[in-house]
Amino acid sequence: MSRRFDVTQSDIRDLVLDECARVSEAGSLLVIPTDTVYGIAADAFSASAVSALLAAKGRGRDMPPPVLVPRAETVFGLVDGVDETILALTSRFWPGPLTIIANAQPSLDWDLGDTHGTVAVRMPDDEYALALLGRTGPLAVSSANVSGQPAATSADAAMEMLGDDVDIYIDGGVRSSGVSSTIVDLTADVPRIVREGPVSTEDLREIVPDIIDLDG
Repeated sequence: MSRRFDVTQSDIRDLVLDECARVSEAGSLLVIPTDTVYGIAADAFSASAVSALLAAKGRGRDMPPPVLVPRAETVFGLVDGVDETILALTSRFWPGPLTIIANAQPSLDWDLGDTHGTVAVRMPDDEYALALLGRTGPLAVSSANVSGQPAATSADAAMEMLGDDVDIYIDGGVRSSGVSSTIVDLTADVPRIVREGPVSTEDLREIVPDIIDLDG
């Protein structure tokens, strides 16, 4: 049976996060608050946990989950060939609602699905998510919803959709924006916006002038 904890209660927060880290390390799933929407999270280095995440959402390996990181410097361990563009974007927009698709380090021992050698990575601007990530390291995290349904903005909404497929639900209050992160793909010759979100095309072009938007 799933468990639910209110992480806004400061007197139990450390105990809750420690238990969540233990559960994640054991290969079970969590639902966590982020700065955008709630996410369903799994140990990024556990192939079985990532597979369970995709199954809970009703997705196949052709839709691999992004990876959330606790600090911007973690990008050096996950991304192959970190360049000035990536550093400029992370410096400007992390922590925050920008997901960057880049080439993954080929030595990484993980299986996120059919990534074709890439990884989508983000550092969220949420104290609870960052506190958990500081304990777990990188987590594979996708929006907490069944595929085709709106992303959950509360623990209640996530529980209604995902039920007992998730071991622990972390309740951090309602996420008011309900808007998933902007996604940019830096793996092609010309950078492009894959999904529009809180970080606008105009903001991105201040850093990457030649980026192509969804209509480009």
